[in-house]
Amino acid sequence: MSPSDRNEPVASAGGDAAQSPTSHETRADALERKLLDQLNKAASNGGMHPPAGAGPQKFLTVAELDAQISTRAYRRGVGRGFWSRSPDGRVSRLPSMPQAPTLVDFFALRLPNTGNHCLQSANKALQRGADEEIVFACLLHDIVQEIMCADHGYWGAQMLEPYVSERVAFAIRYHQALRFFPDEKAGYAYPAMYRRLFGEDYVPDRRLQETHQFVRKHRWYDAPREVTICDLYAFDPKVVVTIDRFVDLIGRHFKQPREGLGNDDSPVAHMWRTMANPDAPL
Repeated sequence: MSPSDRNEPVASAGGDAAQSPTSHETRADALERKLLDQLNKAASNGGMHPPAGAGPQKFLTVAELDAQISTRAYRRGVGRGFWSRSPDGRVSRLPSMPQAPTLVDFFALRLPNTGNHCLQSANKALQRGADEEIVFACLLHDIVQEIMCADHGYWGAQMLEPYVSERVAFAIRYHQALRFFPDEKAGYAYPAMYRRLFGEDYVPDRRLQETHQFVRKHRWYDAPREVTICDLYAFDPKVVVTIDRFVDLIGRHFKQPREGLGNDDSPVAHMWRTMANPDAPL
C-alpha cells in the first residue's frame, strides 16, 4: 500500500461498500479519525495492525462536499480534544494536570488524538537523518489540533512560538500549506486523503499559492517540507513510539516556563489552558 493513498482505514472498516449507508461527508471525516484511532489503539495493544482489505478510491467534488455542510451537527474545524470517541457519544473525565505542567505532561495527559502521530512523525524524522530542530518540529507539528484543526499550522506556530526557536516555529507554521503542493524532488506526493477531504477538483486558494511561493524561496524551505514528508508517513499502526525517546530533545529545545504552560504571562498561555481544561464553560 502506498502511504499517500491510505486505503487502509476505509478497507479496515469493510471497504467503501460497507460504508455506503453513511453520507459521503461522514465517510470523508471518518477517514482521518480512523487513522488517528488506529494509532491510539496500537499504542494500547502492542502495535497490532487491524485487518486490511482492498477498496476502490472514490472522491467527491468540492461542490458535493460543500453541499454536506448543512447536514451535519458539528463543524469540521473543531479541535479533536472536544470530540467524543465513546460509543455512547459522551466525553470522559480528564485526568488532573500538575500545578506547573510541562510539555511532557501534555503529551502524557492531553494529547490522546495527536500524540501518537506526532511521536511517529518525529521518529520518522530521526530515521531520515533530519537535524534536531526539524525532529522537534515534527514532534510538535499537530498538537494544536487538540483545540483547533482549521489552519492548524498557523495556530500551532502561534501557540509554540514563545517556547521554541524561530526555525521550529517556521516549520510548524508552513507545513500545513506545503501539504497542498507536491515536491517530487523532495519525495512528497499529494495525499489521496486530501482528495477525500477537500474534493477531487480542489484547487488551493490564492493565499495558499502565495504562501507556497514564499516558502519555496525561503532559506528554511527544507524545514516545513521535511515535516510534510514525515507527517504523511506517520500513520503506521504497527509502530509505537514513546515520549521517553525525546525527553532530552525537549530539554534542549523547549523553553519551559517555570510557572508551567498556561500559567505564565505568555500571550498564548490561554491556548495551553484551553488544552488543559477543555471542559471550562467560559
